[in-house]
Amino acid sequence: MLDDRKLEVLRAIVEDYVSTQEPVGSKALVERHNLGVSPATIRNDMAALEEEGYIAQPHTSAGRVPTDKGYRLFVDRLSTVKPLSSPERRAIQTFLEGAADLDDVVLRTVKLLAQLTRQVAVVQYPSLSRSSVRHVEVVKLAHTRLLLVLITDTGRVEQRVVELPGPVSDAAVADLRATLNAHMNGRPLADAGALILALPQQADSAEDRSVMTAVVASMLETLVERFEDRIVLAGTANLTRSVYDFPFTLRPVLEALEEQVTLLKLFGEAVDPSRVSVRIGEENPEGLTTTAVVSTAYGAQSRPLAGLAVLGPTRMDYPGAIGAVGAVARYVGQILAEG
Repeated sequence: MLDDRKLEVLRAIVEDYVSTQEPVGSKALVERHNLGVSPATIRNDMAALEEEGYIAQPHTSAGRVPTDKGYRLFVDRLSTVKPLSSPERRAIQTFLEGAADLDDVVLRTVKLLAQLTRQVAVVQYPSLSRSSVRHVEVVKLAHTRLLLVLITDTGRVEQRVVELPGPVSDAAVADLRATLNAHMNGRPLADAGALILALPQQADSAEDRSVMTAVVASMLETLVERFEDRIVLAGTANLTRSVYDFPFTLRPVLEALEEQVTLLKLFGEAVDPSRVSVRIGEENPEGLTTTAVVSTAYGAQSRPLAGLAVLGPTRMDYPGAIGAVGAVARYVGQILAEG
């Protein structure tokens, strides 16, 4: 365990390196921070921090930079995060409240996060598996063709065109709509499949049974069984702000950002909207081991809907990123709850 003074020296090194991008020396620490000890004492503390793996010397003539272990300790010992200013909070609320629908909420959120943090922002659509059915609409497109529209309680809309074995009347379409809503409205999508499986057997005629069979099969295939997790990114160009952050190559990071499975792993710990998770370096999935990821869930605390995160170099403004991610997640959760 490090004593309080060494922790204070580590904190100063992290803050200076994040803001200046330059290795930090003992002279700079004395000049910029009121540490209350002599330069010699600071040099001794830096030597101890280096010996224990919290800081490193990039080359012989340079000062010191934090290691992943040093960033980890800095984050774990954070006593406060950087709060958003009142104008920032008002701007966020106004911007998000202007969204027209769920797609607009997600797109505005990801752009906002990228702008606030100057990092890559990643936002997951509310998962179908965590959603409930708000309404099912059935629209007759032609005598033998229907459009199924499922609307979830989070505002997500899924639709599918169904080809029928024979013509269907307007009255039959109305009955079909009423039957589906009676069985599915307000129910979790995870339970919806079991609730509609027996509907074809309950039809009054062979014609109704064939129509219901086609509709139920389509519903099960596309709206119930496939809990597709959709993800939106913004701010990828922010990774190129400093060549020092990725001295070898950005390619593995960019390739990882194109992989849906890798991105979904970023939200593995994002299950509690009241908690922001920080993963640094090797704590991240393959391809992202040179990055830091700050993530959380959004939605009600008892029922998180999905995750959002920012991703960038390990030389990140952690207090600012944690504050922004937490604040945006709260606003998004409130807006979806009100919708």
